[in-house]
Parts: sequence; C-alpha cells; structure tokens
Amino acid sequence: MSVSETIARRVAGHLRDGETVNLGIGIPTLVADFIEDRPLVLHTENGMLGVGPTPEGAAVDVNLVNAGKLPVSETPGAAYFSSSESFAMIRGGHVGVAVLGALQVDARGRVANWAVPGRPILGVGGAMDLLVGAQRVIVATTHVTKRGEPKLVETCTLPLTAERPVDLIVTEHATFAVRGGGLVLTEVAPGSSGGWVREYTGAAYRSEV
Repeated sequence: MSVSETIARRVAGHLRDGETVNLGIGIPTLVADFIEDRPLVLHTENGMLGVGPTPEGAAVDVNLVNAGKLPVSETPGAAYFSSSESFAMIRGGHVGVAVLGALQVDARGRVANWAVPGRPILGVGGAMDLLVGAQRVIVATTHVTKRGEPKLVETCTLPLTAERPVDLIVTEHATFAVRGGGLVLTEVAPGSSGGWVREYTGAAYRSEV
C-alpha cells in the first residue's frame, strides 16, 4: 500500500456513519476506496452525491468524474446537479465533513493549500468554501514534503486558505486534533514513533499519547 493510500485509509477510520463527506483533490479522493459498505454519502463539488470507489477497466465512464477530473463510480441512488447547486450545499452548511489536502498547516490548525508564489498550480477550487461551510474539516497530508521538511509548521509561509482552523490532521505517522487554539497529538501511527513525530513536526503541540 502506498503512503497516500495509507493516509486515506486512516482518514476513513475517522468518518462517522451517516455523514455527507466531500473529498478534495489529491490524497482525499482515495478515501472513497476505503469506505466499503458503510452508510456514508460522498459529495463532489462539480455536482454529484453518491460517489463510489475508483472504477477500473470497462467500468470507467469518461463522463463521470470528480472535481479533480478523475474517474469515479456511482452508488445506487446517486444524484447529479449543477456546480452552483453543489456550492450552495457547501455554503449552506449541508456538507458534514470536508477532507482536504494541505501544503502547510500552522500551530493553530489553519491550512495553506491553494497557492505557491511563483509556481503554477491548480488554485483554490472549493477549498475556501469548504473550510467555511463544512461542519467538520479533516486534513489528509503527508507529514513532510518531498524535501523532508515538516508540513505542520509554527506559522504558514504560504497563503492561508481561510482563518478557520481544521478539526483533525491525519498523516501517515500521526493524528492531531485541533483543540483550544492548538494542536493535540492523539495518535502515533503503527510503525512510527513519538520521537519521529517530534523531530519532523515543526509546530508546537500537546500530546495525549
């Protein structure tokens, strides 16, 4: 299993039955493959409720994609609607959970995930709306960058996506809750250690493990 799949599986374990869940671009989209038969409804901001796992082979429908333009399947009873209606759901508080990727997360739980000055990337998409409108926000991210630098930092050096802090941060090495204005380490992943997490986390945090 890849690092991204490991993170996605760990995130799936934090979802609650009955929730409506938006999966952002990148690692979050993989969460759909670890839902199995749980009573969850997956939402994509380009206009679909009832997203299923990643299709393969002849099951791929080129007209059925998520917001990242990747093929998705549909579950029984899936619904389709306009992007404007989808964003009305988000802004109206009808999405229970948003799972977002991140470039950086600061010591207060605020996310930077939409811009790198001087580099062309996809842009903000629905991240700002989801951070404001979703009832609960989970970040799914690798613990460090490709250069080995911490993604959890004391202060973001990249543009913030929103002032609202997230609720949970899940990496391949650890899980942090955001409480009382700061980070709380609630789990060290199997195969990792508290020492590794301390060394490669650039933000201050309290530990419950």
